[in-house]
Amino acid sequence: MPQVRRKNIPPALLRHFLDRIQGRKISATAIGQLADWLDERPEVPAGPWFTGLQTMMVCGEGDLIRTFLLPTQLPHGTEIL
Repeated sequence: MPQVRRKNIPPALLRHFLDRIQGRKISATAIGQLADWLDERPEVPAGPWFTGLQTMMVCGEGDLIRTFLLPTQLPHGTEIL
């Protein structure tokens, strides 16, 4: 299984992350939790996946994170624990 990519993220995807962080008022604490999770070098499936952190959901496909959701929004894909 691939690991989440942390380098060479497409610029448009990085802009999307910033838009979601600002628009959904994702806290610095939540971004810190994301960094801690990424430090664990999680393995993810090739298709759609998601994982729940304390105050947000991280959604991806293959080795790329695709978006951040609020806990009230419904993710799709395989749940990563």
